[in-house]
Amino acid sequence: MMINEIDGVDWESMGHAYGPASDVPGWLRGMSSADPEVRDEAFSDFYNAAHHQGDVYPCTAASLPFLFKMADSPATPDRGSVIGLLLSIGRESLDMDPEGVYFTPDGTESRAHVDALTVIGGRAKAFVRWVADPDQEVRRPAIEGLGLFLDDSARAVEVLRSLLPGDGLVERLLVVRTVATVALRDPAVHGAAASWLEALASDTAQAPEVRLAALVHRVRCTPGELGDAVVPAAVGLIREIAPEETGGYDDASCRTGAEPGVAAGSAPSSGVPPQIAAAFEDLERHGRVHAPTTSLLEAFHTVLDDRVLERTALLTGQLRSADPGVRYDAIRMARELIGQWRGDHSGLVLLIAGCLDTGDPYTSAAAAEALGALVPVSEPAREALAGYVEAARAEHGPGVWAARERLVRRAHQEAVRALACLGDLRALPCVLAALDEGTDAWRAVQVAGHLGGAAGDLTPRLSKLLAEVDFSDASQSMSANALVSALRELGDPGSAPVLASAVSAAVREEQWHTTASALKALASFGPEAAFALEVVRPLADAQDVTVRAAATAALWELQGDAAGVVPRLVELLDTHADDEAAAVLGRIGSAAPPALPRLRKMLTAGYEWTRVYAAAALWDISGDAEAPAVVETLLAAWAENDSTSNHVLACLSRMGPAARPALPRVREELTLLRRSGRFRDIPHDEDLLAACRSVTSRL
Repeated sequence: MMINEIDGVDWESMGHAYGPASDVPGWLRGMSSADPEVRDEAFSDFYNAAHHQGDVYPCTAASLPFLFKMADSPATPDRGSVIGLLLSIGRESLDMDPEGVYFTPDGTESRAHVDALTVIGGRAKAFVRWVADPDQEVRRPAIEGLGLFLDDSARAVEVLRSLLPGDGLVERLLVVRTVATVALRDPAVHGAAASWLEALASDTAQAPEVRLAALVHRVRCTPGELGDAVVPAAVGLIREIAPEETGGYDDASCRTGAEPGVAAGSAPSSGVPPQIAAAFEDLERHGRVHAPTTSLLEAFHTVLDDRVLERTALLTGQLRSADPGVRYDAIRMARELIGQWRGDHSGLVLLIAGCLDTGDPYTSAAAAEALGALVPVSEPAREALAGYVEAARAEHGPGVWAARERLVRRAHQEAVRALACLGDLRALPCVLAALDEGTDAWRAVQVAGHLGGAAGDLTPRLSKLLAEVDFSDASQSMSANALVSALRELGDPGSAPVLASAVSAAVREEQWHTTASALKALASFGPEAAFALEVVRPLADAQDVTVRAAATAALWELQGDAAGVVPRLVELLDTHADDEAAAVLGRIGSAAPPALPRLRKMLTAGYEWTRVYAAAALWDISGDAEAPAVVETLLAAWAENDSTSNHVLACLSRMGPAARPALPRVREELTLLRRSGRFRDIPHDEDLLAACRSVTSRL
């Protein structure tokens, strides 16, 4: 099939910032190549250039007639991918404002999304043909396309219902979901579609997965009618799902405890920091789905939203499922629920801990990783983690941290890391072995700082590793910063000499971020690191503002000379390091009155974080005289951005009775379900709740 066979395609319109127009027809020709490598490259080029990150350009719309012809041709070797591309373009176009004007990368105004939907809508009957194709890779994207693009919704529902008796479980679930999609898209068929879904959910002749899908998507269609019986019914259907009944799922290999394509571990490519290589591995791993019911259960959780008790009951059923794939994917969903919502999650934590099994390292790794991410809420899993670590050492030997079998190694490392994050010294032997032997030592460094009770064992090892860092190699900066952070967390002044050397080495190589981090670590030791003043003092005049601020703060902590430091800090209030300068001025307290005029002016800043730091410093310097303005500023910033709440509560806690006007907002925070605090993460939110309770109990 040649490009010139297609009428009405303006190839000139296909030029944009990603490549010359003459290249695009070549990409399209490549998609129909008999050579798989040529085909893969052509699809990749098209996605990168004409559908970049889901964007729809004039050239994207101009490609559609050719894509439809290619999808219809029996000679096309990968029709499913072509239809998948059509589906992606159409879905993205539907998500865009139909009245909106967008811009191409070269700044040209574009309404290509409207043009694309016009083309797809005019040819949507093709999806009716494709859903009956013998190739399942063609049928699956066609089912979704039928539900999105066929104007005749009644016809779409009719065709979809006719597909339900098919053999493939994944396709049957897709049919059920797509019927709900049509119902949500067109009120004219909503009632009939919802009734069909309700009847299907009650049909005991259907597989439990299909009935569960019908139940969930019926709720999606009418979320206002969610009754008390829906979640128990869903849990009952989950109990009926047996592993042998999910054989139609394509990714079943992921559910057997074997990680696809993984044998013995290999070292990352030269020049690539191991942390970066691991991040890409995690990204690929977290994109996997292990059970055909996963997407519909995710949709159910979305509908349930803030009904935490109901979602907990649903997850309890998922984590107790007889199907290992259902259990595996429930670990991630439980992690997300606990991470986003407050409540008593001890039951879910224990169920996740119950997935730790040396006979299934694939699932154990996911469970241990989740428990590590849920600290401190994962405290109930402490003994299970310690038991798993010990069992792995007993089964695979004391060198299991570096086990040749990658899954065993990863599962053990994640369990050790989670245990260490709980501050449990039973993780120490494995952490020390990792630091001594070097295999994946960076993973041990990341959690070493939590083991403060073992600073005597850890500080010399971490100091040695920091001394060995080549600061001229930028790829080692992540490792250097992790080592600096761990030493700072351990709080052992014995690491001050190597930190001072790290400051000097980082300055020589103009590694300013590492310089600032090492200066802050030195400052945390106070006068015990005063010997480093000769290294620190010149940096208080550094051109880099971040370094200058860190050095000035270190001067105060190491020497305590307010008269020499305060003028420098006042100057820093006019830089992007104003937050750090204000924090140090607050620590200096009553000896920093020269900063008051500038701090008062900062209360009117447009940026709420600037106002918070300034208000806290004002209180710490002047006390009651500034209390009304401080409380007003803190509450306003908290209302504007709840990420400031930890800093706000820290100041309110110091204010004592002067913070009484803030008490209603503090009490309100304790009634909220969704997690808050800095970064909205669990540790900050738990600290926030503890601070709120402390303030309310004292006031």
